[in-house]
This record gives sequence, C-alpha cells and structure tokens, in this order.
Amino acid sequence: MYGSRPAGSMSRRRAASAAALAAAALLLAGCSSAGDGDDKGAGAGITQQPKEADPYWVNPDGTAARQVAALTEEGKKDQAERIRRIAQQPTGEWISPENPEEQTRGFTEAADEAGRTALLVLYNIPHRDCGQYSGGGAADGDAYRSFVDGVAKGIGDRAATVVLEPDAVLHLVDGCTPQEFHEERYDLLKGAIAKLGALKNTKVYLDAGNAGWGHPDQIFDPLKRAGVDQADGFSVNVSNFYTTEDSIAYGKQLSAKVGGKHFVVDTSRNGNGPYTEGSPDERWCNPPGRALGETPTAKTADPLVDAYLWVKRPGESDGECKGGPKAGEWYPEYALELARE
Repeated sequence: MYGSRPAGSMSRRRAASAAALAAAALLLAGCSSAGDGDDKGAGAGITQQPKEADPYWVNPDGTAARQVAALTEEGKKDQAERIRRIAQQPTGEWISPENPEEQTRGFTEAADEAGRTALLVLYNIPHRDCGQYSGGGAADGDAYRSFVDGVAKGIGDRAATVVLEPDAVLHLVDGCTPQEFHEERYDLLKGAIAKLGALKNTKVYLDAGNAGWGHPDQIFDPLKRAGVDQADGFSVNVSNFYTTEDSIAYGKQLSAKVGGKHFVVDTSRNGNGPYTEGSPDERWCNPPGRALGETPTAKTADPLVDAYLWVKRPGESDGECKGGPKAGEWYPEYALELARE
C-alpha cells in the first residue's frame, strides 16, 4: 500500500498567482489588524482564529474564501456558509517551484502582519509521488537545494511551521521510489531540515506517513537517516483520512523509536475516518462520504502532539479520479460534501 499521496500541491495556474494572492492578503491584513483577529478578506468576512488556541494564519484570500464570496454573490447562502467552515480555518500553503522566495515572503509577511504563524508545505522532492497523480518535483538535487534556499530566504526571521515533503520518506521504504534515488533523497531531506531549522522562528516537521502504513518498524531508521533528530518533529496523516485517535497511536509508536520526537497530525479530512470500499490503491483519492476533522489548534489531547493542522487544503482534489479535476485544483462538489454538518 502506498502512503498518503498528498496530491495537494498548487496547480501551475494557481502557483503562478500565489505571490499576488499573498500580497493581496498582506494588504488586507495590514489595513485592519494588529493580530487581534479582526481582519477581513476577499469580501467574505474571513477572520483569524483566536491566537491562544490556534496560532496559525488564515489566508483571507484563499480559494475557499473566494468560493464563499462567489456563492454569497450568487445568493447561495447555505452553500456559502458550508464552505465558510473551510475558509475560516488556517490551511497549509503548498509552495510551488515557481518563485518560491517571493511566494514564501508573501505568505509569511501576511501572517506576520496578522500576528500569526504561516503554515507552509514543501512538496518538491525529485521523483515525487513515483509518477502518480502528483508526480514531478524538482528536476535534480541542485534544483531542489535552490528551491529550499529560496524558501528559507522568503521566511527570514518571521514565524513559520514547515511540513517537509509528504510521503518522501515513506516512499523510500515501500518500494515506490527506485533504489538509485535513495541516497540523494536522504541527503536532500537532511539538508532541507538543516537549512530551515537554522532559521530563527521556523519549526520543521518531516513527514512520516500515516496510520495505514502496515510496517512502521521499517520507517524508524529511514526517518533517522533523513535527519528527523534535527527536526522539531514529524507529521502524520498528511492528506489522508485516518482518525485522530489512530494517527496519535501511530505517531506515538514512531516517537518512541526516534528519540521521543513530537509530531503534528493532519486532521483536515479525517472526520469520518478512512474509506474502506473499492480498490485499496484508490481509496485515498477523493473518497466519498468523508468529513472535516478537528479544527486546527495547538491545544491538543496529548503532550507529544504539538498541533492538529489542516495540511491538506479541504476542497482541493487528490487527482483525476471519481470525477475530480487535476491534483490540487479546487473541487467544489467535494468541498461541499466535506463541509456537511
């Protein structure tokens, strides 16, 4: 079984406009907020969550926020309020290879103006996703190092939490990534952790797969080889659907083997747990009947869990399956289904 196959990076069209959106968000945040939760955005009335419980930045001009504004304008109040459940929560900003420094600076400056921490996701490792729906990534090791350098420059001294390369370690041990790429990947992950971890106010969580991975004993050493000991911790359940309870159990099992490291859990779509019908190889891709999970917070049920995060952006497609658009593109029907009460 493969890992989460996040399939959540920005489409090229959206990636090209990421910096512009972030800049707009910065202007919106700067006009009305000093971190007190009063800033609005995109005409949708999107506000920051209380900082004491949820320190992460809500993008007031994110895709979900724009969907709320459009549905409101169309008079579809009920649908707008359902999508608002997504738009009003902080979600990961997946940094694309195009102008990573500019994108990252825009997001972190907007978050800083709002008195919050930016949640960033790096998903650009060479030979990413083994050529599946989110296949691609940097052309080679040098291109990846340049990408990480750009991200680091864009963050600077501003507060950021980085989820590093969903599935990159898991695919080293599940037979997905060819052996000849293993050593380079370990080196690139260690380098990224060192580079980003050296920043003054940045936390780095190396992705460690999900509770559906049947052989966790095989991932302990690869996590260490990838530099998890130098990271702030690891992430679990990125873009997947395993319950928070099962994800915490899995995280604790890993933590005990990698020096007691803390971890974060992606709860974006795990409200109803995993989908269990159909082919196991496709259950992760736009499964029906799923729901939003616990809202993002740094106040969790376990001292080892630093946060519940929405790393995957609810409402974005996992790939061209079950009627969905390309990976990372907004899937309005699926968003509405996820946001049902």
